Amino acid sequence: MFKIVKKPLFSKNYLSTIAIGDNYYNDWSKYALPTWIKYCDKNDLGIVVITNDLISKKNPNWKKATWQKLLLGKTFLKNNLDIDNICYLDTDILINHQAPNIFDGYDKEKIAVVSQRKNLEQPLNETLRKLAFLRHNYYSKEYPLDSSLFMSSDEMYKYHKLDPQKDTFCAGLFVFNLENHSNLMKSWFEKYNKNIDTLTGGGDQPILNYEFLNYGKISWLSYKFQALWIYEIAWKYPFLYDYGRDNQSLILECIEASLTSNYFLHFAGSWHESEMWKIDIVFSDTKKEKKLKEY
Repeated sequence: MFKIVKKPLFSKNYLSTIAIGDNYYNDWSKYALPTWIKYCDKNDLGIVVITNDLISKKNPNWKKATWQKLLLGKTFLKNNLDIDNICYLDTDILINHQAPNIFDGYDKEKIAVVSQRKNLEQPLNETLRKLAFLRHNYYSKEYPLDSSLFMSSDEMYKYHKLDPQKDTFCAGLFVFNLENHSNLMKSWFEKYNKNIDTLTGGGDQPILNYEFLNYGKISWLSYKFQALWIYEIAWKYPFLYDYGRDNQSLILECIEASLTSNYFLHFAGSWHESEMWKIDIVFSDTKKEKKLKEY
């Protein structure tokens, strides 16, 4: 069901992810986990990974596996794990191990998230326009230049027949307290059955945005704690689209440059640029390690 990859020495704070199936687990272990371990060593954090479904596929509430992030708290409490706070991360997140501890200053009464619209380091609309143009010209002429990518937050909530909230966040990262939020998150999971229809093909993103923000007890983390690669590549490194996957060393150099300016880098999405994290281990040699630490 779950595997404790690393235990902290003194703290009760853990990073957690869902990696069900050999492909997900192996990719995470090979490319992302080494960066997580270095970060956890520096900040005395644990790592626990979900390796099997937490709910039967026959259950009427069965949904895409990513929804099971809402069941993490209850699962860990039920199994008496010595954990106070969890930072949930998608498997496709690389970490700058010199980054600050994401739990420092965390208010356990609140759920901490990162806005994907406000306080960004690049203008959102122009970045998305560039992203659509680059995908259309380099990946597929069928990729629309105007699509749901440009929905406002109000339009996104209204599409799902939900009351509009003031912002949206990427649900691939959030911090919560087991005692205060486990039952609440489980209730959100059980509120929606397997027939849930969303813009993300039944995915959790729109619904979690509504439930979290409607809950109200939210703290907003810096964009640096979940820099989105699709924003980064469109705004800073559009030339990578010229090379596809052929220039591995250049891709790695750009990813490392992005991580130097950010804390966590998330390769969210289903298009080709979101697979770029699976090339090599970042900051893997001594010189790079020394340079990053000095920087």
